[in-house]
Amino acid sequence: MKLIVSILLAVIIINLQSCKTQKPAASSETGQALQDIYWRLTELMGKPIGVTPNGKREIHIKLISEGKKVEAFAGCNGVGGTYEINAGNRIRFSNLIGTMMACDEMATENSLLEALKMTDNYSLNGNTMTLNKARMAPLARFEAVVK
Repeated sequence: MKLIVSILLAVIIINLQSCKTQKPAASSETGQALQDIYWRLTELMGKPIGVTPNGKREIHIKLISEGKKVEAFAGCNGVGGTYEINAGNRIRFSNLIGTMMACDEMATENSLLEALKMTDNYSLNGNTMTLNKARMAPLARFEAVVK
């Protein structure tokens, strides 16, 4: 009987040890789930976004893990720069530059660039990424696209 109690007690202790809260994997801390994915813009400053007015290209961003570079198409111009991801879902875009083509509709492009400059954190929910400033409503919402 003592042997059975000892075995049960050992099993309980082992199970309790395995239930301890573990630190999240490094990939979630460093934002690897965001990187090297084509992210199509679906919402900007609370407004739904489709393809560009000429219907040829989607507005999108891609966070390139090698070199921590961001590449984007903002509706008329290509955009590039760098990004930094830190623990706590913190993200910051910097050195953003773009081509200088003149287009009829620049409001969406200008709003996206402003949103990227303001962003200080992100959230991920399935295949949706949102870029945020503090605890305000999302600045931009993106959907992962398999290409």
